[in-house]
Amino acid sequence: MKRNLMLVIFSVATLVFSYALTTPEEMLKNIKWFGQSGIKISTDKISIYVDPFMLKQSDKADIILITHDHPDHYSEKDIVKLKTNNQIIIAPFNINDTNIMLLPGNSITVKGIKIEAVPAYNIVKTNHPKSKNYAGFIITIDGVKIYHAGDTEKIPEMNNIQCDIAFLPLGQTYTMNTVAEAIDAALATKTKIAIPFHFGLAEGTLDDAKKFVSELTKKGVKSFIMKQE
Repeated sequence: MKRNLMLVIFSVATLVFSYALTTPEEMLKNIKWFGQSGIKISTDKISIYVDPFMLKQSDKADIILITHDHPDHYSEKDIVKLKTNNQIIIAPFNINDTNIMLLPGNSITVKGIKIEAVPAYNIVKTNHPKSKNYAGFIITIDGVKIYHAGDTEKIPEMNNIQCDIAFLPLGQTYTMNTVAEAIDAALATKTKIAIPFHFGLAEGTLDDAKKFVSELTKKGVKSFIMKQE
């Protein structure tokens, strides 16, 4: 009886260990930022790019996510640099016959990775109207939810998003209206870690990013400025 009980305990412990989750801090080590909204998430099994842009060298991507069709997000010359066999491109619009069209409100599991498309749009500005169905993405890897907001203002749907790592645009020209709005967006998602991006090129400054980090840190939310690759 004792032997059987020990076998059961060992089996359960093995199962729990096998499905042990990565922490957000550990996952952050696997993410690189290339400027604007371009990020790479990699593990020992898969490589994912979101909005690849301004890539300095070629690489391989198993999955490419495109939030919308503006040229600093849907950059064909950067996508070409990431070409692999059996590559999957996911976007809220048709790119070619091999891509998967994923509109906000829908999700899909690809190569073992759950990807959910969520709304991304302007309320005050007109650059990213809701009618276009532009998207942000929630990518779940090893139990960690990574939210890539795309080009968006702080929108009501963010109150229904819960994530571990949030990448948010700083804006004031095309996306968020103020740094304070970007901070509110981070708080709305209840994220554990907030990363500012989409600054330093067409909108937002390094000082804005520093303010974003400082204010969120005061509110108990970990926040970092990532080194641009």
